Amino acid sequence: MKEIAVRTTSHTQFVNIDARVEDAIAAMGIRDGLCHVFVPHTTAGITINENADPDVVADMIQALERAVPWQAHYAHAEGNAAAHVKASMMGFSQTVPIRGGKLAFGTWQSLYFCEFDGPRTRKVWVQCVPA
Repeated sequence: MKEIAVRTTSHTQFVNIDARVEDAIAAMGIRDGLCHVFVPHTTAGITINENADPDVVADMIQALERAVPWQAHYAHAEGNAAAHVKASMMGFSQTVPIRGGKLAFGTWQSLYFCEFDGPRTRKVWVQCVPA
């Protein structure tokens, strides 16, 4: 297993981590198989979505903010309940096929680390198995 550090610079941010995950795949020597990517945090998540138009990420952030506003009547006393809910909505792991040492995505897909309580330095764990 490899660990990737992701440094976020804002409160809510989606960070494309394709290249870093592919570096981890290369370091493991995997050419074909499956790559499981896991985020070990309760206020950050991971998703796969479009990489061609940055407005897609902006729209996703806006939609999540409308669905789960930061200021609401939450019981969680720490003050970051919205971040916990958004992270659970995105999920904490993704599994992607590996073909030729690269993530085998559809045409417009990329892997995004989703920060909901930043800025912070976060961990992403990458575990791959050969085919």
